[in-house]
Amino acid sequence: MVGTGGPVPSFSVWDYVVFVGTILAAAAVGLFQAIRGRRDTSSAEFLLGGRRMTAVPVAMSLTASFMSGITVIGTPAEAYRYGTPFWLFGFSYAIMSTLTAEVFVPLFYRLGITSTYEYLEMRFNKLIRTVGTTMYIIQTALYTGMVIYAPALALNQITGLDLWGVLVATGAVCIIYCTLGGLKAVIWTDVFQMVIMLAGFVAVIAQGAVLRGGLTTIWEDAYRGGRLEAFDFDPDPLKRHTFWTIVVGGSLMWASIYAINQSQVQRYISCRTLTQAKLSLYFNMVGLWVTVSLAVFTGLTMYSIFRNCDPLANGDIGALDQMLPYLVMAILSDFPGVPGLFVAAAYSGTLSTVSSSINALVAVTVEDFVKPIWPNLSERKVSWINMGLSVFFGALCIGMAGVASMMGSILQAALSIFGMISGPLLGLYFLGMFFRCGNSTGGLVGLCAGLLLTLWVGIGAQVYPPLPEKTLPLNVSVAGCNRSQDLNFTTATPWSSAVTLAPLPTPDRPVLADTWYSLSYLYLCPLGTLMTLILGLAVSAVTGGCKQRKIRPELFVQKSDLFCFSCSVDSSEASESAGEKLGKTNPAFTDAVADVTMKEREKVTRF
Repeated sequence: MVGTGGPVPSFSVWDYVVFVGTILAAAAVGLFQAIRGRRDTSSAEFLLGGRRMTAVPVAMSLTASFMSGITVIGTPAEAYRYGTPFWLFGFSYAIMSTLTAEVFVPLFYRLGITSTYEYLEMRFNKLIRTVGTTMYIIQTALYTGMVIYAPALALNQITGLDLWGVLVATGAVCIIYCTLGGLKAVIWTDVFQMVIMLAGFVAVIAQGAVLRGGLTTIWEDAYRGGRLEAFDFDPDPLKRHTFWTIVVGGSLMWASIYAINQSQVQRYISCRTLTQAKLSLYFNMVGLWVTVSLAVFTGLTMYSIFRNCDPLANGDIGALDQMLPYLVMAILSDFPGVPGLFVAAAYSGTLSTVSSSINALVAVTVEDFVKPIWPNLSERKVSWINMGLSVFFGALCIGMAGVASMMGSILQAALSIFGMISGPLLGLYFLGMFFRCGNSTGGLVGLCAGLLLTLWVGIGAQVYPPLPEKTLPLNVSVAGCNRSQDLNFTTATPWSSAVTLAPLPTPDRPVLADTWYSLSYLYLCPLGTLMTLILGLAVSAVTGGCKQRKIRPELFVQKSDLFCFSCSVDSSEASESAGEKLGKTNPAFTDAVADVTMKEREKVTRF
């Protein structure tokens, strides 16, 4: 009987057929786009899709990028164990989308940049750009490892395939996928994979509703289990999820992902006009709402089915992130091919996310490290370097997947890493974009201090996980299990650990463990942002402010940027402006500059 514990069926032949067919179809979309654009092999085409993309496919790609296997696996498990507070991220998505579309997009688009970190050199200096790029590489490698680990975990749970074999195979497929060609192929593949991802959620919810007698029953079960208490206005910053931690901390955390992360910026600046770029973020906001709603309701469906027999407490699975794969095989194994569709939903998003991450890592490495050292490399040598770096970063991400396998809850761990590293970077961008007195000395000191502070809190939380009274896991039951054990354990959920059966906490914890280290993981980003901004301003004031050098006014946010959908900057013109002003050799500018007329060239204000 479903929901009473015990082993579940494994993959059938049809499941393998559907899974392989779905992945091949996704790859075919990428191949089609690569073959379609084979005549244009320029860097502008490869990195930015020729700057001719429109809002809808870019929006779906933006949604799929950071809502891939981690969302498919992690968010339902979160809703199952902690209820619906995660739904409040809908407010965060709205704030993040508005901030990114109205502040960051116009600035980046106007400057015609390809790498996000070009701005740091334009506003501050080369050293700060190098530091920012290095932080991005570390963060992206860790995150991409988690993205690889998520579907590998699902495959391991459902099919019994060796976990490390799946990890290596996933990384190998992604490395090959990166050679198919360019951002345009990635974006259109994301569109296909987004549909598959949502279909996986719908399949689970629909079958769960059939088994439980309707969606109303699922909702009532969630209410009786305390899963619908979403609004907690307690201002305590140590509580894991409250209205304030999610809306305030979550908004800044997601802004640090969408506003300054190279993988995301590279997508929306590929749009043909500024209007399309802004619209892509607002359409993305709707996509995020739909995705998180389906994911959370999937978690409530999971609770309704397992309300009397928690598979984790009963020993049927070893980690909370295996809950959804276990549920899929428990309720969908009678429908050949449907479990394969679910695994494809978790797996297909990984391919595009990892491939785009590897491409972004290669791009910033070549532009920020390789070309400044060897500026006269031929195109052939650069191509060989790109391929070599793709293999290197692919292997690195596989290694990071091994690290992710020891970090537990992939959803919280991923968001924590973004908070620790992207938070200080976001503060640096705010310092440069809004404060004319901010200088390179203040920016560097503030960035380093903010990073050290967030790493201190984050690593401390890893060593001394917050206690359940701060993480607030909800009750589960094993009363209805066919087989249960008398375990003297309690559930503990640290910032980067799955909800596992852990021994009762011992009293030998330092004072900081239950105060400083118990800070909500969503406040890591605001903490790093504020430290970088405040200390950066203070040090800048002491060291002479912006008197050290003349700063161009277009490097700051302008009033005309805000809520301006009619001022559609042509991307080729923006590329010419930035290319002339910087004197850069970034290949993303080359083809666009060649198309600009002499009359347009005379309008450019030179650096």
